[in-house]
Amino acid sequence: MSTFSLTQYGIHTTDLVRNATAPLLYESAIRFEKGSAITSTGALVALSGAKTGRSPNDKRIVNYPGTDDEIWWGPVNMPLSPESFEKNRQIAVDYLSKQPRLYVVDGFAGWDPDYRIKIRIICARAYHALFMRNMLIRPTDPQLENFGEPDYVIFNAGQTLADPQVAGVSSKTSVAVDFQRGEFVILGTEYAGEMKKGVFTIMNYLMPKRGVLSMHCSANEGPVGDVSLFFGLSGTGKTTLSADSRRYLIGDDEHCWTDQGVFNIEGGCYAKAINLSPQLEPEIFNAIRFGSVLENVTYDAYTREVDYTDISITENTRTSYPIEFIDNAKIPCVGGQPKNIILLTCDAFGVLPPVSRLTAAQTMYHFISGYTAKVAGTEMGVTEPKATFSACFGAAFLVWHPTRYAELLAEKIRTYGSHAWLVNTGWTGGPYGEGKRIRLPYTRAIIDAIHSGALLETQFRRDDVFGVYVPTECPGVPTELLNPRDTWHNKDAYDAKAALVTQLFHQNFEQYATVASDEIRNAGPVLGV
Repeated sequence: MSTFSLTQYGIHTTDLVRNATAPLLYESAIRFEKGSAITSTGALVALSGAKTGRSPNDKRIVNYPGTDDEIWWGPVNMPLSPESFEKNRQIAVDYLSKQPRLYVVDGFAGWDPDYRIKIRIICARAYHALFMRNMLIRPTDPQLENFGEPDYVIFNAGQTLADPQVAGVSSKTSVAVDFQRGEFVILGTEYAGEMKKGVFTIMNYLMPKRGVLSMHCSANEGPVGDVSLFFGLSGTGKTTLSADSRRYLIGDDEHCWTDQGVFNIEGGCYAKAINLSPQLEPEIFNAIRFGSVLENVTYDAYTREVDYTDISITENTRTSYPIEFIDNAKIPCVGGQPKNIILLTCDAFGVLPPVSRLTAAQTMYHFISGYTAKVAGTEMGVTEPKATFSACFGAAFLVWHPTRYAELLAEKIRTYGSHAWLVNTGWTGGPYGEGKRIRLPYTRAIIDAIHSGALLETQFRRDDVFGVYVPTECPGVPTELLNPRDTWHNKDAYDAKAALVTQLFHQNFEQYATVASDEIRNAGPVLGV
């Protein structure tokens, strides 16, 4: 009989479910959690409550003396005192101790044994347990028997509220990490993605200490062992483009780059489900089966078929599944040194080329900038896009200053000779509301040409505004599409919009001007063209 307990954390419970299988977690979710259901393909539907996305404004890091050289303090990483963290922790422990049953999930973060860490999840929802069972690397039975004490513990008490009276807590939601204690506390949000990104934040702190670049990117590998990395913010196609039936998927979201190559941090994938279809994203669509989680989707009450177009609950519908549910996943999820670095942006202004080659300095500039543009909304008459800049294509998860990660990327590219590309999956022929979204088959053709080496063999021209190098031809892509200005009927309107985007780039980069080299500062779009 197992003697495992949570008393070492101050948690006392009479019903403890540890490292349960998917069927057991299904049964618990259906019995005890409102809104849970099984879809026609066997996935578990779960509702995350009032919060259907992350709460970045409520993220806190415990501030100890001497951490100023390690933590990028500011809007992304706001400080919390050790005393306030202890109060949050006690709220979580008190809540968890009162629950009729608790779930514990033990797993690994990092497929490379030399860099992996041990994570323990303590939660009160079967949905959360199944989600993290999918997203962490699942230990073998012998590994579980010898798991020992974890490196980090996540206390998920998201069903109970934080106390805004606690110093440093600004709302009834709090997501806080204490790197010295190795603990992470979640209050006031049941959105499962907070746990996943909590683990990523931990790795973003630990890995640079060891000279390893942690990255918000997807990765795949070709039949000859060539590895590609796909950086991009939400909605740029990072997950979609890396799920390629002709290549092996290393991972869809979080990776590390070492002197031995790349490895996936996670044991699963977390993909957007909005407008999912078997025609456009067959690998992801077919992965949604028994063992997968579907968050905040609607379904037919009789057939249990999911309506992936329905955004009545949220536009941020999601699915979580073990990476082996992708037929061509590479297990273990490790690869060699990357050959291609692909920076994805969804430019809703319609001025960036669909593909361009970057110099080393331009790669650093665009990596630090982390640009994409989102549409303002779907209401009639609202057509003006909004520029979004997120350092290293994942500012919300960074711990060190962005230049620390950029320096590591530059070092890796110089050492291993990787080629860097900027791929725009956004609009052409005009901005959102006037032009059209670049067709997915064209973007896939661009990615294919990068992987085959065809783009390296073509001629390039230097773009007058953005300074990047644009191919004069690309197999499978109309030539006129390659030069965005040519796709606009009103050339003056293009010039004005390109000047606006250039100005936005420079305004954003001002915050890094004092720490970036002259070469990197001068690698951005050209003002006054």
